[in-house]
Amino acid sequence: MAKKKFPSELRFDLVSKDWVVIATGRAKRPETFKKNGKKDEGGNKRDCPFCNIGTQEKPTLILNKGKVVSGNKIPKEWTTIVVPNKYPAFLPNTHLDEKIEGDLYETMNAIGFHEVVVFKDHDKILGEFTTDEMEEVLQAYQMRYLSLMKKKMVEHIALFNNQGKGAGASICHPHSQIVTTPLVDVDMKRALLNSEVYYENRGKCLYCQMNDWERKVKKRIVFENDAFQAICPFASKTAFQMIISPKRHEPYFERITKRDRRKLAEVFQTVLHKMNRALNYPDFNFYLHTAPCDGKEYPFYHYHWTIIPKTSTWAGFELGSRMEISTIEPEKAAAYLRKQ
Repeated sequence: MAKKKFPSELRFDLVSKDWVVIATGRAKRPETFKKNGKKDEGGNKRDCPFCNIGTQEKPTLILNKGKVVSGNKIPKEWTTIVVPNKYPAFLPNTHLDEKIEGDLYETMNAIGFHEVVVFKDHDKILGEFTTDEMEEVLQAYQMRYLSLMKKKMVEHIALFNNQGKGAGASICHPHSQIVTTPLVDVDMKRALLNSEVYYENRGKCLYCQMNDWERKVKKRIVFENDAFQAICPFASKTAFQMIISPKRHEPYFERITKRDRRKLAEVFQTVLHKMNRALNYPDFNFYLHTAPCDGKEYPFYHYHWTIIPKTSTWAGFELGSRMEISTIEPEKAAAYLRKQ
């Protein structure tokens, strides 16, 4: 008699040490994750602060089709521009002003830089960019990262993109954000520690080991070229989560070569396009995890990008346990994305 498959499965994330629930007993067909309707409309361009880019702060970088535009005056011909956020979460300063309240609570000034990477076309979302356009996005990320990491009080740089209201975007005009902090966040510290322990015990990079295994089994790969691969991770924390990482061991995104930047752009452009086709333009976030720029060396780490489409809302169980319940197996999600 054939053994009956258990209706749910717990999977262990080797990096975060979290468990996730793959609820196969409540499994949905991939098509049911599609959102209703098409992509969100761009809103009124006349009132858009990024269409009226001259109303923003003085640019820190101007690009026109991959070429740097010198000077602070904004020309008519530009394709990507970086400006300080008008309403920053972090502000430049030289004093942390650390304090302790009641021998319990610790505070410090939120010192840092907060910039916005704005793309020219109001109506063209990242999933519709060409490879050339996506490469320019990555070029802007890299250039600003290299500049900001040299500033005082910068130990970590967060680089992320929110698309759609459901993903936290307050302005519909396509843009990304860069935020520097004077400390490394707890989740990143945990990933670094777990990566270091694995490296010390086995003499190998945890991410390289996982990447090699994914290429061997080929069940969760969405797309790859000779330099990068995109997968739906074994312990996906959300339905259709994807991770893009270099095949070669690389701890630092900012050290990417021009050739590899082009290869990364190809993977990004392809998987975002597949995601839009598969899920009908979902709201989504993506973010970078790369070794901190705090002056220390992290040879055991492996940088990567995480893409998370908004396919569900966390409820009481997820919030209380920090354990996601995903109703589609990563293998089925990857197979569905591959077909797009």
